[in-house]
Amino acid sequence: MENILFKHLDIADLEKLDVYVANGGYAALGKALKELAPAEVTGLVTRSGLRGRGGAGFSTGKKWSFIPKDVDTPKYLTCNADESEPGTFKDRELMVRNPHQLLEGIALCCYAIGAAKSFIYIRGEYAHQARVMEKAIEEAKEAGYLGRNIMGSDFSLKVVVHRGAGAYICGEETALLDSLEGKKGWPRFRPPFPAIAGLYAKPTVINNVETLCNVPHIISRGPEWFASIGTEKSTGTKVFSVSGHVNKPGNYELPMGVTARELLFEHAGGIWGGRRLKAFIPGGASVPMLTESDLDVRLDFESVMAAGSMLGSGGVIVMNEDACIVWATLNLSKFYNHESCGKCAPCREGTYFIVQILKALEDGHGLPGDVEKLRDVATNIDGRSFCALGDAAAQPVKSSIDRFHEEYEYHIAHRGCMVGRS
Repeated sequence: MENILFKHLDIADLEKLDVYVANGGYAALGKALKELAPAEVTGLVTRSGLRGRGGAGFSTGKKWSFIPKDVDTPKYLTCNADESEPGTFKDRELMVRNPHQLLEGIALCCYAIGAAKSFIYIRGEYAHQARVMEKAIEEAKEAGYLGRNIMGSDFSLKVVVHRGAGAYICGEETALLDSLEGKKGWPRFRPPFPAIAGLYAKPTVINNVETLCNVPHIISRGPEWFASIGTEKSTGTKVFSVSGHVNKPGNYELPMGVTARELLFEHAGGIWGGRRLKAFIPGGASVPMLTESDLDVRLDFESVMAAGSMLGSGGVIVMNEDACIVWATLNLSKFYNHESCGKCAPCREGTYFIVQILKALEDGHGLPGDVEKLRDVATNIDGRSFCALGDAAAQPVKSSIDRFHEEYEYHIAHRGCMVGRS
């Protein structure tokens, strides 16, 4: 199976405009501007079955179609390049190694929804990626692929790189919009949804980097081609960021529906040190853990959900038999407690209490009943916080207790870990 997003990454200097164009770059944009009406572009993306690669898995074409058609008001596309989900590092590679692929996807989306301005909201720590994107934007403007009257058409587009300040909450789309407007990055109450009142209270689409990078290939090769890859409901490829206890960590682009076993053992080189797999998180740190018994689960939206987790961002974090689950859960919980924006009490207070209980367990000070108390706190965060950060914080706790309850009880009974630490 050929790659889509990483197809040409073995080509030297692909980040340069002339190299990108020589390998078919911006041909899809030219095709759209000459042959397709905006609604037809949206229709092709909808027919392809492309779903958001940032975590939610919502239909990309349907999201675009929510933008009002007959309103005389500015419209915006915001590319979410915040990528702060632990275990996820695909977007940074896509931006550095093929920035014009993203810009072409942005231009096609803006043409489809009628936007004349787009923002790339990029994670504050991604200074190098931001510079690469800014250089690519200037190259594209000079060549007529961005700016006024693109490729001799009536379509004009300005793209701006906006650097965030390193807040995980700004990966949540409405907090991202507030941050773009110069406000504190807090999630908004919905409705209204961004498609109606988003950036500057105008109709706005927010799409992930990987999502937009797929669009030029769909327009060039057709929705049927894209839909033929993957599964019936989860089409195309997915870039899986594999980290942790594997021999070959990295990004792997594979068809949706590949099994976790194939990803980890055939592509990522198997479990580090020849040890046995203990647990893996399939979609970034904010989804429930799976175990060795789930290795044959297919990595698509429906199959992973049926297994009790979520595909999320595709950040696969692997733990071998020497990993302490309580320690790993504490490590993740510290992150969510630190990154809680503090807007709502369930998340603000609940993540604090989770860390305190886990720390007591890990330090050998756990008491009988602490595991039940921990589950109770996580359950009272899940579904009760203002945005999905609270839900995310609850998942590692609840799933680790469900799947590794004996390790928690061992910490209380023996004042220490039942396994080594790798």
